[in-house]
Amino acid sequence: MNDLSLTVTILRFGFLILMWIMVFSVVAAMRRDLVIGRKAKVGAPTARQARRHPELVDEPAPSKAHARELVVTEGPLAGTTLELSGTPILLGRAQEATLVLEDDYASGRHARLFPQGTRWFIEDLGSTNGTYLGGTQLTRALPVELGVPVRIGKTVIELRP
Repeated sequence: MNDLSLTVTILRFGFLILMWIMVFSVVAAMRRDLVIGRKAKVGAPTARQARRHPELVDEPAPSKAHARELVVTEGPLAGTTLELSGTPILLGRAQEATLVLEDDYASGRHARLFPQGTRWFIEDLGSTNGTYLGGTQLTRALPVELGVPVRIGKTVIELRP
């Protein structure tokens, strides 16, 4: 009987070790997926990350021209120009918007254009019809380069030097 109890005890410990290995591998996989304890820099930072950690935002080369004005190139307000002053610009149909869009496809508070360092970012504020940067629909805040069209409904805007 001694040999049998020794074998059962060894099997129990082996099973216990396998269970702990499985627990540690699940925790390690969850940690990798959730990126706990480290900053993984994948793609462009979100607007919240850009505000909280300005070092995540790549600064443009000093030789690049900086945006000085916002120009409406298409839509009911074509030809309208706004000087960029370093404060966020609210875009939408609401009267409190910085640039009030006369566009049936724009939401009241449609999008926000905001500065971060020397760059400008655009983020959709949960609009119904979406905001497009260079033909791609926004899913998070993205940097806007000079001359790249931003479409909100029938209105197209661009940053100019």
